[in-house]
Amino acid sequence: MSSYISSNANRFYVALEAAYGQAAAITAANRFPAVRLQAHQSLEIGKRLDKTGTRTFLGASSSSRRTTSFDVQTYLTSWSGMGTPGYGPLFQAALGAAPTMSMALVVAGVDGTAQFQTTTAHGLSFGMAISYSSEIRFVTSVIDAQTILVNAPFTTTPTAGASLIPALTYSLANTLPSITLYDFWDPITTVSRVITGAAVDAMTFSLNGDFHEFTFSGPAGDLLDSSSFAAGSAGLTNYPAEPSRASFDYSIVPGHLGQVWLGGPANQFFTMTSASLEVKNNIQTRNEEFGSSYPRAIAAANREVISKFSLLAQDDAQTIALYAAAKQRTSLPAMLQLGQQQGHLMGVYLPATVPEIPVFNDVGPRLQWDFLNNLAQGESNDEIFVAFA
Repeated sequence: MSSYISSNANRFYVALEAAYGQAAAITAANRFPAVRLQAHQSLEIGKRLDKTGTRTFLGASSSSRRTTSFDVQTYLTSWSGMGTPGYGPLFQAALGAAPTMSMALVVAGVDGTAQFQTTTAHGLSFGMAISYSSEIRFVTSVIDAQTILVNAPFTTTPTAGASLIPALTYSLANTLPSITLYDFWDPITTVSRVITGAAVDAMTFSLNGDFHEFTFSGPAGDLLDSSSFAAGSAGLTNYPAEPSRASFDYSIVPGHLGQVWLGGPANQFFTMTSASLEVKNNIQTRNEEFGSSYPRAIAAANREVISKFSLLAQDDAQTIALYAAAKQRTSLPAMLQLGQQQGHLMGVYLPATVPEIPVFNDVGPRLQWDFLNNLAQGESNDEIFVAFA
């Protein structure tokens, strides 16, 4: 006997596509946790001007152009350090470049608090991340093959012989890959869905809530389902079966845990009350061309990296310097560390962002400065770096 379906009875998978709109194969390792996955497909209905003798709508062709979009929300969760996080393809689709993993390194010497020599060639480049003692930092300068400078000191400075833990870094590229999203439901007779040709037009982070949240949204090529699947769709001969389920154990990182650096390596802020960061790719789909009802490809326009954050105002030097930088339109480096435990760390590094003059928010008992719509800038695909450790 049929019954209602629990909204919690589904599982999500994501994988990079080898060719746009061609469904990517998945395994159990492609599963990722999510709060929701919304997908919508609509027909473009042309305006009919023929004389019909009636005011009644006579319908639209089932082969009209189709417009598909998706929106998926997830949390920062624990990661084993092996391979990539389950939601890694979403970050790669938003930023562009394939992730790079730093090597396990041993410290040979320390100069100051943020410059390190390693016993072997480090193989690092600008923007790559390293981790130590449950913290994550980004390389700001490569002095030589065995010496690096990072954006901020570790709370506990590594000494000679200390091991630096590998970190996985996602960076920007001119072109963006597409992904396939799978949404499997229980019971098996329920309609399941596959979203092909999904492109991340907007990626948003938010922190200091209950949990650290990520949202990915954008256009897609097609929305397939198990009830109406036709052989040949998205390069598939049959509707894909869910992979055999493997262990899916993870924990969610509380949203209030982390660190904030705004400005130089000494400018750590403990007064941030909220923050969000959005990467907008301004994607257009090739869906206006003759001969197809579905998009043929995606094209990204100029990228925008926009941050918003709020601080409790203080009369200390670094807070006042932040206001001065906004007034003078001076770019500053910024870094967020989400989480504070190894395997639960995510870092976001903006080498140069220009803070806007803050709005004075005096609604509460303490004055708060709201820095809105701050734009990151760079030279070439270096506005933002994202890393996990």
